[in-house]
Amino acid sequence: MSDAPRIAFLAAATEVAQTARDRLVAMYGEAQPGEAHFIVALGGDGMMLETQHRFLGRNAQIYGMNRGSVGFLMNEYREEDLPARLAAAQAAQLHPLRMRAHSMDGKTHASLAVNEVSLLRQTRQTAKLRILVDGKERLPELICDGIIVATPAGSTAYNLSAHGPIVPLDANLLPLTPISAFRPRRWRGALLPSTARVVFEVLEAEKRPVSATADYTEVRDVRRVEVREDRSITMTMLFDPDRNLSERIISEQFTV
Repeated sequence: MSDAPRIAFLAAATEVAQTARDRLVAMYGEAQPGEAHFIVALGGDGMMLETQHRFLGRNAQIYGMNRGSVGFLMNEYREEDLPARLAAAQAAQLHPLRMRAHSMDGKTHASLAVNEVSLLRQTRQTAKLRILVDGKERLPELICDGIIVATPAGSTAYNLSAHGPIVPLDANLLPLTPISAFRPRRWRGALLPSTARVVFEVLEAEKRPVSATADYTEVRDVRRVEVREDRSITMTMLFDPDRNLSERIISEQFTV
């Protein structure tokens, strides 16, 4: 048993996830997250995002098992042979987006996103946004419900539901996807290099208030939002060989 990996188990608040955690702790013991070789997250994709946020900057080895409703980022839940599964798991290394949102009250809010940064209108009025990429104006005015900048892993989440492109993990691209664009009507978004620094300026911010959200951290009444990939931070997700994340992202493009 001395060679057995130290595993920390974290579970969503649901009964099914908590029950799974109790069973796995009884089978494999439990280590504190700071002392564990692996962290096993039990729940859905939301639990994986929460766990990644909790350990951002530590490059923890995080392995998810699906005990929730959505499990694109999770492995199949099985209790047997967990140490062997962890040893055989393949790593997907990701980088988060860093958001700096400047609000109307003069404050600056910084946050990180594993999936996406989104700007959304707060009222019945559509948002008006000016878009700059690496300091160059690319769109002087976008009238829309909102806009998304996604990571490759997040390209299959909210970005996909807004009809944005799915991006392979190794493509070094960030999808920029409008939400219900009204003007210009034919603009469907862009694919940006992962090095791009994207700035959104909110036009008529008092009349047309906009919020900015990095995953689940929301800032209301923003006037300017800056987004870039933060390559100083690496996140590691572990997947069973038959659930390799790169392959799943490619396969998702052929799902009908």
